[in-house]
Amino acid sequence: MKNYITLFIILLFGRNAAVAQENKEAVLHQLNQTIEQKATYIQAKEQRIASLEKALKKASQPAEKYHLHKQLYAEYQKFKVDSAVSYLLKNEQIALMLNDIAKQDETHISLSKLYSAKGMYVESLQLLLSVDKQRLSNTLLCDYYDTYHSFYSRYGQSTNNLHYFKLSDSYRDSLLQCLATDSMLFKINDAIREFYLADKEQATQKFLQLLNQTPITDPKRAVIAYYLGLSEQEKGNTQQQEYYFALSAIADIQNAIKDNASLQSLALTYYKRGDISKAYEFIKLAIDDANFCNVRHRAEEGATFYSIINTAYQQREAKQKRELQYYLALISVLSVALIIALVYVYKQIQRLVKARKQLSYSNEQLEKLNTDLQIMNQHLEEANLNLEEANLIKEEYIAHFFNLCSAYIDKIENYRKLLYKKATQNDYATLTKILKSTTVVEEELEELYKNFDTIFLNIYPNFVTHFNALLEEDEPIRPKKGELLNTELRIFALIRLGITDSNKIAEFLRYSLRTVYNYRTKVRNKAKGERDTFEEKVKQIRN
Repeated sequence: MKNYITLFIILLFGRNAAVAQENKEAVLHQLNQTIEQKATYIQAKEQRIASLEKALKKASQPAEKYHLHKQLYAEYQKFKVDSAVSYLLKNEQIALMLNDIAKQDETHISLSKLYSAKGMYVESLQLLLSVDKQRLSNTLLCDYYDTYHSFYSRYGQSTNNLHYFKLSDSYRDSLLQCLATDSMLFKINDAIREFYLADKEQATQKFLQLLNQTPITDPKRAVIAYYLGLSEQEKGNTQQQEYYFALSAIADIQNAIKDNASLQSLALTYYKRGDISKAYEFIKLAIDDANFCNVRHRAEEGATFYSIINTAYQQREAKQKRELQYYLALISVLSVALIIALVYVYKQIQRLVKARKQLSYSNEQLEKLNTDLQIMNQHLEEANLNLEEANLIKEEYIAHFFNLCSAYIDKIENYRKLLYKKATQNDYATLTKILKSTTVVEEELEELYKNFDTIFLNIYPNFVTHFNALLEEDEPIRPKKGELLNTELRIFALIRLGITDSNKIAEFLRYSLRTVYNYRTKVRNKAKGERDTFEEKVKQIRN
C-alpha cells in the first residue's frame, strides 16, 4: 500500500511539472507571436493619437483643448515621454490663462512624474514643492502621493541611497490611505507594499487573485504579472519566473507600453540560463523601447544589461565564426587529401599489374610480418599489463595522498577529473552543460553558509534564543528543520559581528541591496520597544 501511495505522489508531481512546462511553452509561443505583431499594436496606438489630434484641431475652447491634451498625455505617457511633456506644457499655459489653480496643480503633478521618468529630478521636485497639498481634491491628492512615491523610488535607484527608498515607502503608505480600498490601484500598491515590507507569500496570493481579475487588455496586468515573476525569481523557480515575465511582456507589447521592465527581466532570465540568443533578442527590444520612450532609468538599466549580454553574444558569435572557419579549412584539407588519395590509388592500380610476379614473395613477407606483429602484440599485451599494474599502484598512492588533502581540494580534483573524462570522450555537449551549470558554486556557497552558521553558533550558542527575546512574543524567527540559521538570522548574525553595511551584507549573502534593506526593515518592525535601537541591542548579545 505504501508503495502505491509513493507512486501516486511521484506521478502527481510529474504531471504538475509537465502541465507547468506546457503552460510556459504556450505563453512563450504567444510572446513570440506578439513580438511579430508589435507593429500592429503600435499602429493602433498611433491611430488613437491621430484621432485625438484631429479633434484637437477642431477644438476652439480652452477647456476643451485642456481635456484633449490630457487624453493625449495619457496615450503618450508610457509610449513617448517627450510628446506627453509637450501636451502638459500646453495645459500649463491654458491653466495659467484661465487662472485655474486646480488645473495648474493637476498639470504640475503629472509633469513632475514625467520629469522624474526622464531623469530630470531637480525640475520634478520643484514642481511637486510648488503644489500645496492642502488645497488638493482627493483624486489629485492620490496622484500627488503617487508621484512622490515614484520620484523617490527612481531617485533612490539612481543614487543607490536607502534613505530615498524609505521616503518612497512612506509616500506609498500615504497613497494607500488616500485610495479607495476597493480600487484596483489600491489593491496593486497594497500587494507591492506587502511584497517588499511584509509577507511575500501573502503578497503573491494577492497578485494571483488580481491577475485572475484583470482582463488581458488591461495595462495593469503587466505590473501584476511582473511582480509574480519577481516572486518566483526569489524562490528560484525559473520555469514560473519565465512564465510570468512573458505574461507581463505580452501585456506591455499589446498595450504599446514602451516604459517596461519585463523584457529586461526576461533577458536576464535567459542570460542566466545560458540562452544568449534569446537574452540578446529581448534586451535589444528593451533598449529600443527605452530609447523610443526616452525613459532615463530604463535606458540606464538596459544599457548595463545590454553591455553584459552583448559581450557574451559577441563572444559566442566570434567562437562560432572561428569554428566555421576551422571546419571550412578542415574540409578543404580533406578535399585535397581525397584528391591525392585518388591519384595514389590510380597509380597503385597501374603498379598492381607489374607487381603480380612479386605477389608470392610479398605474401611470404606478409606472413612473416604477421608473425612479427603477433609477437609484438604479445609484448604489447605484457607491457599493458605492467602499465595497468603500475597505474593501480599509482592510483593507490594518489588516493592516499588526496585523502590527506583538504575536502575542498578533493572536490576540485573530482570536478577536474569529471571534466577531463568528458573531454577525452569527446562528449563536448555534456562538457559544455557542466561548465554552464552553477551547481558547484551554489553548493560551495551553501557549504560556506553552513560553516559560517556552525562557527558563529559555536561562538554564540544562545544567539537565536537571545535574538527572539528582543522580538514580540508572537513574532519569533526560528530556522527550519535542518537549518542552523535562516536568512534573517544570518543577516543579524553579521550585524552582531560588526558588519552593519548593507552593501557588504548583500555581497556576502548574494542578495540585492534592496532585499537586505527589506529584510532588516521587516525584522525591526517585529521588535519590542524602540525599533531604532533594535540593531544596537543585537550587537550586545552575549553567550
